[in-house]
Amino acid sequence: MMSDENHTKTGSRAVSARRITAVDGGFEARDEGCDVAVEAPLTIDIGDLDSFTLLCTPNGDEDAMTVGFLFSEGVIESTDQIESMRACLDDERVVRVQLSEGAPPAHGEGRNLLIVSSCGMCGSESIDDKVARMGRVGDTLRVPVASLWSVQRSMRQRQVLFERCGGTHAAGIFDAGGNILSFAEDIGRHNALDKAIGRCLIDGRQTAGMGAALSGRVSLEMVGKAARAGIELIAAVSAPTSLALDAAEHCGITLCAFVRETRATVFAGPPRVVEPAPETS
Repeated sequence: MMSDENHTKTGSRAVSARRITAVDGGFEARDEGCDVAVEAPLTIDIGDLDSFTLLCTPNGDEDAMTVGFLFSEGVIESTDQIESMRACLDDERVVRVQLSEGAPPAHGEGRNLLIVSSCGMCGSESIDDKVARMGRVGDTLRVPVASLWSVQRSMRQRQVLFERCGGTHAAGIFDAGGNILSFAEDIGRHNALDKAIGRCLIDGRQTAGMGAALSGRVSLEMVGKAARAGIELIAAVSAPTSLALDAAEHCGITLCAFVRETRATVFAGPPRVVEPAPETS
């Protein structure tokens, strides 16, 4: 795996700003320093096969970002197919990856490349085909509803980059006991999920049968990445899109949204959320 040398970063940059505040019918202004989240390109170069350039947050998770992206997009089936992975000596924002001979080709039909929310749509038939190719997940996970809230609280406490500068998303992989197995922050929702999945793969932790906690909305590509990892339940702070619901139903993923403090809305999937029995007088 990639060495941590020269890759341990804070993920934020100090800038100067002028803060204006309404005070007693007037205004107060002062110059001060603050932090902003870094958005930078990361190029994953797979030799003669392919290369991908992602905009993400450089906070020391480049190895997890690379592994998670290659896995969730179907370029690799496991970390065993990565012979080597290292930062380019001339440009640390380029990761050189050498795959084993048994790895699927980067342009193979099985790749799970999805249209992201910020891109133009390429037609409903293309979307339907992509959803149809998503596999169904297992049905082993059962999570007490209280665990959904505790996982989100625990994840929020870990969001040091968000606390410092805002503008970032978080993702965590958790088990049936509500224990967070991996956690990541990034400017992109999909990047954070890739990092969290990639960290589990690097650490030898299974993602199949687990849950994923997300800090933002749930879109089609997020469900696709979860399905690829065998994740059975998604617990998100914000809303799902219609395509996300369709994909979750197709994949058998339980999709919970608006998971905040003492409420949650279960939109789709098998009844994996265990509700407490009503109190009897």
